[in-house]
Amino acid sequence: MRMLSQEEIEELGNQYTGKRIKALQMPRDPHPVPTGTEGTCLMVDGIGNLLMKWDNGRTLSLIPGVDSFEVIALPSQK
Repeated sequence: MRMLSQEEIEELGNQYTGKRIKALQMPRDPHPVPTGTEGTCLMVDGIGNLLMKWDNGRTLSLIPGVDSFEVIALPSQK
């Protein structure tokens, strides 16, 4: 995997920090969060990993370009 520039890392941070995310697949992790697990992206680290706080209590990071995930919409508030 190639190194990301500072601008690319900042763009990832702007795109994902604070967003709700659903894990779809973590093929390289020996102990992935289960498919369908939802969580919140706390921040993007200096190499572009998404530091996650999963709803099941785990804190395993996502690796863009390796792991599959999707941003999910927050329920609308009335």
